[in-house]
Amino acid sequence: MSTHITKHQWIFTVVQDPEINPQYLGQHDDEQDISFIPIFLKKEDALMCINLMAQDKHKKYEVQAVMYEDVTEHAAAGGFHVYVLNKNGEVFKKVNPADK
Repeated sequence: MSTHITKHQWIFTVVQDPEINPQYLGQHDDEQDISFIPIFLKKEDALMCINLMAQDKHKKYEVQAVMYEDVTEHAAAGGFHVYVLNKNGEVFKKVNPADK
C-alpha cells in the first residue's frame, strides 16, 4: 500500500456527533504521549477499526470521506498529529502537520 497522500486526496476518518457538533475523533498514543487523528485510505478499513477506538458511549460516530488537507489543517490547529492506519488498526504512517 502506498503511503504517499496528496493534499487534495479523499481519505476516511471517524466523525463524532456528525449532526450536532461534528468533530474528528481524536485518539492518544500513550507510548509517545501524542494526540492524533486516525485516517484511512479505504472506507472499509475505517469501518473495521471504528470499534477499536476510544469513544464516548453517549455520542454518535460515523465514517466520512474528507479531504486530507482539511484533516491536517484541523489537526495542526488543535496540536494533533495525523496517523494513517490500515484495516487492522496498525499505524503505517505518522504525520505532524505542524512541520509543514
